[in-house]
Amino acid sequence: MPINETLSQYSDWLYTTAAAIYVVALMMTLIEQGFGAKGRLATERAKLRARELVGAGGPPVAQVPAAQREVGRPERIGRMGAALLVLGALLQLTAIVLRGLAVHRAPWGNMYEYGMAVTFITVVTWLIVMGKFPVRHLTGFLLLPVVILMFVNGTLLYTIAAPVQPALQSYWLVIHVAAAIIGSGVFLVPGVASVLYLFRAAYDKDNTKFARFAPKLPEADVLDRIAYRTTIFAFPVFTFGVLCGAVWAESAWGRFWGWDPKETCAFIAWVVYAAYLHSRATAGWRGARAAIINIVGFAAMIFNLFFVNLVSVGLHSYAGVG
Repeated sequence: MPINETLSQYSDWLYTTAAAIYVVALMMTLIEQGFGAKGRLATERAKLRARELVGAGGPPVAQVPAAQREVGRPERIGRMGAALLVLGALLQLTAIVLRGLAVHRAPWGNMYEYGMAVTFITVVTWLIVMGKFPVRHLTGFLLLPVVILMFVNGTLLYTIAAPVQPALQSYWLVIHVAAAIIGSGVFLVPGVASVLYLFRAAYDKDNTKFARFAPKLPEADVLDRIAYRTTIFAFPVFTFGVLCGAVWAESAWGRFWGWDPKETCAFIAWVVYAAYLHSRATAGWRGARAAIINIVGFAAMIFNLFFVNLVSVGLHSYAGVG
């Protein structure tokens, strides 16, 4: 079937609009992060805790002046940023759907479409996390990599709407790649949470480290729980994607596994995340060691997404694109 150029153009416009909205939402959430009550409250609690640890007296940590809990202009700006985040996600979803309608297939047949879907999943995951944890003021830290990825995706990796090659014209494109998209998109959230955890944990041990930044973060335990719970969700989905890829490889290339660069890097990432969950469940590893393992897994995912897809040469459709 011929490509619908009109729908493709609308999809591109909506993608660009969503990226612009995310930039505005990023600025608004950074205002709340820097000047909002949650940031001030976290800073005050950190100061009170430090005073208690050194025996300087002062009120208990829980007794923070109620005035600091008042909703002010930074909080209202933060709420506006969250509303824009929802709007941007809806526009991005529409862009993905229109892209699929334009090409008459699943809208993740090349790097541009794949990146579009991954960043959308990341934003949706963060919206769910915001509903479970009081972390709206941290949205800027999540949106920064999302905006960077969307900019790179929409400029350097942009691909015009076109049919996929015959080898990809299979129902496994829907199943395997969709699972990989969901897993990769969700993994961005624990990656960011683990990085923030290291800053917060370092500050908790030594109040002179990152004193201008870390006190405004949530408690280290909150960040640790966010990283753990999102990883628990993403890991089985990612595992399912890897298994589906093996089945598809057997039907397409006559073997389940061939140590293709993308297969190898995906397996390494899977092993790292499996080690993270296993260490949490059996060895009781928490804190910085677990966060470092999670970050290594996230780094492997990013390496697989960009270097392996764009630089190395393999059997996968994205290899050699640039």
